[in-house]
Amino acid sequence: MSSHHTNPRSLLNAATHSLIERVHRAGRPPMAAMTPAQAREFYDIGGPMLDLQPAPQVDRVEDISLRARDGHAMPARLYAPRSQIALPVLLYIHGGGFSVGSLTTHDVLCRQLSRLGHCAVVSLDYRLAPEHRFPTAVHDSWDALNWLHQNGQTLGLDTTRLAVGGDSAGGTLAAVCALMARDAGLNLRLQLLFYPGCIARQDTASHHTFAEGFMLDKATVDWFFNNYIDQADRDDWRFAPMNASDHTGLAPAWIGLAECDPLVDEGVQYADTLRMAGVAVNLEIYKGVVHGFITMGRAIPDALQAHADAGRALKNAFES
Repeated sequence: MSSHHTNPRSLLNAATHSLIERVHRAGRPPMAAMTPAQAREFYDIGGPMLDLQPAPQVDRVEDISLRARDGHAMPARLYAPRSQIALPVLLYIHGGGFSVGSLTTHDVLCRQLSRLGHCAVVSLDYRLAPEHRFPTAVHDSWDALNWLHQNGQTLGLDTTRLAVGGDSAGGTLAAVCALMARDAGLNLRLQLLFYPGCIARQDTASHHTFAEGFMLDKATVDWFFNNYIDQADRDDWRFAPMNASDHTGLAPAWIGLAECDPLVDEGVQYADTLRMAGVAVNLEIYKGVVHGFITMGRAIPDALQAHADAGRALKNAFES
C-alpha cells in the first residue's frame, strides 16, 4: 500500500497539491489552537468556500426537527427530488471530528447525494463535543435513524427503504448505526461510508505517513478525540466499530477512501473485516486526494467522481 511511500507528497494530484500549498501560504491557525466555538465558526465559513458553487439545485429543501431520547429537538434538513411516490431515504451524519461541522458544511454533499441517488437525504445536526461527549453523538444518530423509521412517512418518505451514511467521524457514527440496526432487526439497504474512523488507536502505517501536511494533521485528530472521548472509553465499539464482536449480517457497504489520508488504512481494514464476515462491500480508493476532499468539489474535482459513485451505489441499493 502507498502508506509506506518514501515521499508521500509525491502521491498528491495537482489540484490537491495546489490546495495544500494555498492553505499553507494562508497561514491559518490550526483548529487545535482555537476554542470549539471558534473552530465551528471557522469551518462553517471556510469549509463551503472550497465546495461547489453555486450549490446544486434540489426541488425540496426543508428544515425539520427530530426527537432524541432525552427530549432534545435535533435540527435536521430534508433534501428530496420531486416525486409522485414515497422516496427512499438516507440519514446523513456529517464529519468534523465529533467537534465541528453542521448542516451548512455538508449542504452541497447532501444535495448531490439526493440528486444522484434519486432519494431523500436527511442531514442530522447531532450534538457536538466537548459540550456533549461520547456517547451523545452515537445516541443522537441512532435516535434519528429510529425517528425516521417510525415517522418518516409523515414527510412522504418510504421508511421500508432506509440507508445510513456519513464522512469521517460521521462515517464512524454511520458504521455504528449499521451495527445497532442489525442488532435491533432494523433492515438497512446500505451503509455509505466516506473515510470513516474505525479503530481505537491511531497507530496504522497511514497515520504515520500522512501525519503532517495532508489537511488532517495528527494534532487535529488528537484534539478532536480528546474533546469527544476519555482514553478509558476508546476501545468501545461505538467509537471503534472495528472492535464490534461480530460483523455478520450487516447492511451492504459502499466505502470511499482518500489515498493520502491518515485514515486510509483503517478504512481498508474495515472493508476487509466486513468482507470476511460475508457483508457485500464496494470499496473505492480515490488516488492523490486527502481527507475531507468530498466537500471540496470546487478545489478538488475528484469530489465529483466520488459523489457520482456514492449516488449510484445509493440508487442501486434502493432499487434492488
